[in-house]
Amino acid sequence: MPRIPTGTYRLQLHAGFGFDAAAEIADYIEKLGISHVYSSPYLQAAPGSQHGYDVVDHHKVNDELGGSLAHERFSLKLGACNLGQVLDIVPNHMAISGRRNRLWWDVLENGPSSRYSIYFDIDWQSHDERLRNKLLVPILGDHYGRVIARGEIKVKRRGGEIYIEYFEHELPASPRSVGPLLAFAARESGSDYLAFLADSLSRLPGPTLVDRASVSERHRDKEVIRGLLCRLFEETPFIGDAVDTALDELNRDADELDQFLEEQNYRLASWRTSSEELPYRRFFDVDTLVGLRMELPLVFADTHAMILRWLREGVLDGIRIDHPDGLRDPRHYFEWLRKDAVDVWIVAEKILEPGERFRAEWPINGTTGYDFLNEAAGLLVDRSAEGAITAIYADFTGETASYAEICRDKKHRVLRELLGSDVNRITTLLRDICEEHRERRDYTREDLIKAIRELTACFPVYRTYVVPERGEITPDDERYVNEAVDTAKRNRAELDADLFDFIRDILLLRVRGDLESEFVMRFQQFTGPAMAKGVEDTVFYCYNRLIALNEVGGSPGRFGVLPEEFHAFCQRAQESHPLTMASSSTHDTKRSEDVRARISLLSEMPQLWKDRLYCWSAMNEKYRKYEGPDRNTEYFLYQTMIGAWPIGTDRLLPYMEKATREAKQRTSWLAPNEQFENATRSFIEGIYGNAEFIQDFEAFVNRMVLPGQVSSLSQLLWKLTAPGVPDTYQGTELWDLSLVDPDNRRPVDYGRRRRLLQEMESLNVQAVWKRVDEGLPKLWTLHHVLRVRRERAELLGTAGTYRPLYALGPKAAHIVAFARGESVVSIAPRLVWTLDPCAWGCTGRPDWADTSVSLPAGVWKDELSGARVAGGERPLAEILKDFPVSLLTKT
Repeated sequence: MPRIPTGTYRLQLHAGFGFDAAAEIADYIEKLGISHVYSSPYLQAAPGSQHGYDVVDHHKVNDELGGSLAHERFSLKLGACNLGQVLDIVPNHMAISGRRNRLWWDVLENGPSSRYSIYFDIDWQSHDERLRNKLLVPILGDHYGRVIARGEIKVKRRGGEIYIEYFEHELPASPRSVGPLLAFAARESGSDYLAFLADSLSRLPGPTLVDRASVSERHRDKEVIRGLLCRLFEETPFIGDAVDTALDELNRDADELDQFLEEQNYRLASWRTSSEELPYRRFFDVDTLVGLRMELPLVFADTHAMILRWLREGVLDGIRIDHPDGLRDPRHYFEWLRKDAVDVWIVAEKILEPGERFRAEWPINGTTGYDFLNEAAGLLVDRSAEGAITAIYADFTGETASYAEICRDKKHRVLRELLGSDVNRITTLLRDICEEHRERRDYTREDLIKAIRELTACFPVYRTYVVPERGEITPDDERYVNEAVDTAKRNRAELDADLFDFIRDILLLRVRGDLESEFVMRFQQFTGPAMAKGVEDTVFYCYNRLIALNEVGGSPGRFGVLPEEFHAFCQRAQESHPLTMASSSTHDTKRSEDVRARISLLSEMPQLWKDRLYCWSAMNEKYRKYEGPDRNTEYFLYQTMIGAWPIGTDRLLPYMEKATREAKQRTSWLAPNEQFENATRSFIEGIYGNAEFIQDFEAFVNRMVLPGQVSSLSQLLWKLTAPGVPDTYQGTELWDLSLVDPDNRRPVDYGRRRRLLQEMESLNVQAVWKRVDEGLPKLWTLHHVLRVRRERAELLGTAGTYRPLYALGPKAAHIVAFARGESVVSIAPRLVWTLDPCAWGCTGRPDWADTSVSLPAGVWKDELSGARVAGGERPLAEILKDFPVSLLTKT
């Protein structure tokens, strides 16, 4: 029987930290109090993968991590340490990685007639005649004709195989296209046998014949012929030499080479063409990650065989599903998975927008915790300062557009620049639908494109989950569609309103048909990438009002969370999905929990922030150049430095390059602006050499360090005691001031963490607090609360309850307290700077005045300080005397 986790620990596995390295720290993770190791994907990934999300083989363990034997050792070590295992899996897509993905290689070689063509979400009937029954392969560094003229594409031979080479890329040659080449070599060498094999290749069933008999014949015969060719070339080298000579002549003749390439089942093209013409669904805008058709039973069974075996064998207790919104029908996928994994803990990376609820009908345990992350982080932001912070941002940067306006604008940009091929495919489908309705027939393709872009840009959530085949549509889905359509109609009044209403009717199943059903499913898969690329990967880097709010699953337009809102969120979670994951830092977060906590303090000191901001800008104006940085980038930079200080330029410079390219304002990944980037780099190097600025900056940040750490401890306690299974991202058991990847994937010093955990066993709470700079209070909190979670799992799981506790007194707004069942109480402060600004430079202990909290009757033990506390109305000054946060258990 699989075990339900009481606490997970996320490990990022890669070539530099494989299974054996992970096994070495298993005992440390167990002593920390963790119940399950939560591993990044470890099926065979593309070479050099740092994350594992680029799977190329679902039937093999990643050899760069140590392979199957090391995986077995790792799993056995976890078992010996009484640790379970949760695995991150990637059902949405596979990586295109040359020969390493044998399925994709077969599709390139055989086109629609490949045995694996149904595995991938490919549109073989493109609206572009040049791509009918062909794939676009956008790997060329320049225009196709120029690349041909420079002789950069070569046709080569390896054994009995003919393939195409472009620098590090290898691509298969269509077997039928090889026939004439071999026939020429046969004439030159006088080999009748080679002529026979060449003729056999030319007579293979064509790549557009997809009936079972033709596919089987083509695959069988080409493999036999290839084996015979290999043997022939080995036994008769001069015949192989004749083939090589023919290839040399082909490579020297641009026209002949062009004709040969035209006979392939794919079209080589410049990398820039992918944004408009790619005929397959991708993961977001990543050309090398191709979408899988997981709705097909064959594809599901084949790609999940190893995972399901590990679940049956007890190697895994749980799975985390990456990007379920990319799937055609997520609920159907979850149902298939649950059928084969009845008692397994399953969570999915579902991003919920503010106000959006987890789908109760999904047979999984919850999300990966970004919803919790943003609720908890919001508690640290002072909502009353929204007006002041907004004014500071607008005055300094000149950025006055609302968050909603920026989201719409940036979604439009990625729809034009990054997701054009997806827009084109959906437009073609909508055009075909309009052709079947005479009153819609006159809409131009341009009208349809504009309508689809606007509707997508106005969509309020990642996607809906309408299922035409089952006639399923929820009130929430109907509301989201109506909101998007109504907003789009207002924004694009020049377009025929009936067109938007027609699309609404299709999406709400009022207009039915096969094409209409396909449009619904395709559109739903498409809105998520537009949201992710337009908002999460663009707006979050250019709407910089308070960047602590710019987090995965968050909404920077929502300025802070009130305690009553947090309590309502937790009560809903306990009622509907009490075993969801609760996160605070992940491999995907824009900033670590500790960085966010410190930056959030700015919301409590708007005037002080404004004073320092303008002072620093004046100090550093001499380093600014005409080319940059702009004021918005400078505003972003200072917040980043505040959150991550001390951070060297070795980390900050590459981070700022990534951040400014993601923002897509003055530079981008598609069109890097070297002048702007060089000027920004020079500015940063200049201010780091400005002693006056650094002295003033450090004095300011030093005042924020301790309150930021206390805020982080509060955030940690909420995560550990609220409904859900708390996850600890690798290394964050101590203070961690990491930024977005790759910064948050640097090596973790487990030797230091092991030593500190061991030393902590002989320390009392006072001694632990004296070593706050080392991170001991955070390690202490995590360790002791995880122990309580293990001992009282029933109170913190499905059978538990959640009840808010409210403080009384002048500083009641600064406390978040709640009871789990009748014998666990969690108490932690919020908005700690304004709680007592004087305390952080002096005693380090805030003055709670006469504020108190009412505890249930009984005698309570503080698991963090060791103190005994009587029930009833108790002063917070008493409860939080020795430690900033408190976990009380009834004795």
